[in-house]
Amino acid sequence: MVGFVPYRSIVCVKQVPDTANVTAEAMKEDGTVNRAALPTVFNPEDLHALEAALELRDAHGGMVTALSMGPPKAADVLRECLYRGADRGILITDRRAAASDTLATSYILSQAIRKIGDYDFVFCGRQAIDGDTAQVGPQCAEKLGITQVTYLERIVDVSDGVVRIRRNIGLGWELVEASLPVLVTVLETANRPRPRAAKRMIRFKRARVRSELAGEFRKQMAEAKAEPEMPGAPFGQIAEWFDESGLLIDQWSLEEIGADLARCGLPGSPTKVHRIQAIVLTKEGYTQVAASNEGIRRLVHELVVDRTLG
Repeated sequence: MVGFVPYRSIVCVKQVPDTANVTAEAMKEDGTVNRAALPTVFNPEDLHALEAALELRDAHGGMVTALSMGPPKAADVLRECLYRGADRGILITDRRAAASDTLATSYILSQAIRKIGDYDFVFCGRQAIDGDTAQVGPQCAEKLGITQVTYLERIVDVSDGVVRIRRNIGLGWELVEASLPVLVTVLETANRPRPRAAKRMIRFKRARVRSELAGEFRKQMAEAKAEPEMPGAPFGQIAEWFDESGLLIDQWSLEEIGADLARCGLPGSPTKVHRIQAIVLTKEGYTQVAASNEGIRRLVHELVVDRTLG
C-alpha cells in the first residue's frame, strides 16, 4: 500500500485499588496506600488509552506494547491488554519501587520506555483513580524529552511524522499538531474500549510473568512434597516453553531498565502525606435553600459557622 506507515505505540497501564469499595484499612499509618487490603481493577482511563493505540494500529499497522509497574499481581492488567489486542506486555516489578510517588513512577516508566527503544506514540490515561493527579503522563514526556498532548479526544490524522489531534479544553476543543514521537493522555470520552476477544482469552489466559510462574511452580512442588529446583531444570524448561509459546510476559527489574535507585521508591519520592482525616457525616435530614440572594447568604453563613468553608 502506497504511503502505508506502521506506528509503534507504548501504552502505560496501571492496576489500581477499586475506589468504589474503599475500607477503613485503605491507608497505612505512614500515609501510603494499603494496596493489599483493597480489591484491584484496571484503571478506567488506561483502557481508553489502550483502545486509542489499538485503533491507530488497526488503521496504520504497527505494534502495541502494554507497560505496567507494580507487584507480580499487576500482570492481570497486562493479560487484559493481551485479551483486547496488545502485541506485547512488560511488567516492571521490584520491591524497591514500592511507595513511589508520581516523580519516581514517571522516572521508572521513562527508563523502561527508553529500554523498549523505537516508538512513535506513548499513550497514557489522563489520570489514575487512586491518585487523581494527572501528573505521571506529562512527567514521563518531560523526562523523555518529547512533545506531550493532553486530553486527547481523537487522532484526526497522522502522516509524514506529524500527528493532528483533537483535544478537549473544557468549554470546547482545539486541533493541535505535533511531531513524532509524542506522548498523549487520553480521556474516557475519547472512545469505547473494545471487549476481550474470545480467541485471545483462550490463548493468553495462561500467560505469566516469570515471578508468577516461579510461585506456581513452588506451590506445585510443595504440594507434591518435592524439593523445588530453582533456578534450572525443570523450572528452566517450563519458562523456556512459555517463552517459545509466546506466553511469557516480559518482567524487568530496576537494574534491567538502568534505573538510579536513589530516584525510585521512597528515596526518590519527595511527596509527603501531612495528614489523613476521616470525615464522618452525622447530620440527618436536609435544609431547603430559597432560590434568592438572601437564601444563598444564609447557606454560606451556615457553611462558614459549621467550618465546612473557611
